[in-house]
Amino acid sequence: MTKYESYKSRLARIADLGYTMALQGWDQETYMPEKGADFRAQQTATLSGMAHEMSVDKELGDLLKKLSKKKDLTPKQKRNIEESLKDYKESKKYTTEFVEQLSRVTSECFQAWQKSKKESNFKLYAPHLTKMIDLKRKEADILGYKKHPYNALLDQHEPGATVDQLDVLFKDVREQLVVFVKKIAAAKQNDDSFAYKNYNKDKQWNFGIELLKQMHFDFEAGRQDISMHPFTTNFSPQDVRVTTKVIENNLKSMIWSCIHEGGHGLYEQGLPSSEYGLPLGEAISLGIHESQSRMWENNVGRSLPYWKANYKHLQKYFPAHLKNVSLDHFYKGINLVKPSLIRIEADEVTYHFHILVRYEIEKLLMEGKIKVNELPEFWNEHYMKYLGVKVKSDAEGVLQDVHWSHGSIGYFPTYSLGSFYAAQFFHQANKDIKGLQKNIEEGNMLPLLNWLREKIHRHGKFYSAEDLCKKVTGEKLNFKYFMNYAKDKYSVIYNLK
Repeated sequence: MTKYESYKSRLARIADLGYTMALQGWDQETYMPEKGADFRAQQTATLSGMAHEMSVDKELGDLLKKLSKKKDLTPKQKRNIEESLKDYKESKKYTTEFVEQLSRVTSECFQAWQKSKKESNFKLYAPHLTKMIDLKRKEADILGYKKHPYNALLDQHEPGATVDQLDVLFKDVREQLVVFVKKIAAAKQNDDSFAYKNYNKDKQWNFGIELLKQMHFDFEAGRQDISMHPFTTNFSPQDVRVTTKVIENNLKSMIWSCIHEGGHGLYEQGLPSSEYGLPLGEAISLGIHESQSRMWENNVGRSLPYWKANYKHLQKYFPAHLKNVSLDHFYKGINLVKPSLIRIEADEVTYHFHILVRYEIEKLLMEGKIKVNELPEFWNEHYMKYLGVKVKSDAEGVLQDVHWSHGSIGYFPTYSLGSFYAAQFFHQANKDIKGLQKNIEEGNMLPLLNWLREKIHRHGKFYSAEDLCKKVTGEKLNFKYFMNYAKDKYSVIYNLK
């Protein structure tokens, strides 16, 4: 066995443990009985400790250092070693005790969040979230950072991104999107009341499955289930799990949960199986990952060509509800721009105000300038400030997202990054794929999927997010593509001059 083959074998075993933990997490959010929580936390902590010990093993470190000096590696092999050595050095900063503690607190925090959300009582969650935030601040210190502790955690989700960069980006959101939303608010509003009738859950589910099949989500290499909060996870490119949320009096929730998570799932299924456990078998960043889901959800799934392909079929599922709703009425209704309480149900324009609130909270938490028990008040005040909506309960406010219970601090900004990448990528796809809009109108999603496979999915972590964006579009991330997309689309929908 060559040194590189030995490296691959070691990384595959570490990945086996990681994906086993991911399987436990999927089960915990879908089918696990409530009483299984304590032992599940123990089991996951044990596996986390084992995986950490393998990832910081001295023999692995020595092997990586030797491989990093070899001159005969292929470009892909070299990139794998570079990324693995970086990960090794980061992992060495953690103790096994800290990793196991973080795993236990994460399991306990998630269970507390579920209970708190059901009862709409933040106080049940606060002590657990406080432990989590204390650990994440400690983790930032362990990792080390420049300028701001948030940078250490942000880098875990969006390598290379910094607070300085995000502050500029969200300045664009404040200065450009806010003004545009005010123009829309002053226009005649469209009607979306048709979406809130009673839609049979089973029929919704079946329609969602058909949308996933149309996207070419491979059900022989994946499945869909129900969860409290829609998500995607994977255990290999041949086993990708997506979940959705079906609400009988909200047709929008299921449709765009399916399309959104389907976009994530397609990315995971498109990663090279030959690189299992290696950096080139993993997604580049959460911003790029989110670009795939937001492109399918918004640039495709909320477009007029998409519904020219699918609306008559939806009407067949729900003839009594939609027989008197024209395609134009439906299209304008599903693209209603209106400030709302729930992030995952927000329109694609005001959505970024939801992210802005979370970004500001996370920075303050990491700085120690706000305490956990102050979050509901801060949240409610800023939802009124940015969105002009009144939060009536913890469940529809500060408890609506699962992310903090997972310890995913630094995750939320990637949602906005994803939307901005999506607009830029889709702009390029329309230039590269002849008749793309006609293909979508005919229900043919394969040309777009093939383009994404070639341009993005197959590369894994070979490129950084910034370099990939430059390779695909010729320039780094540029907010203008999202702003132009939003203006072009909604100026027509709202008849703006």
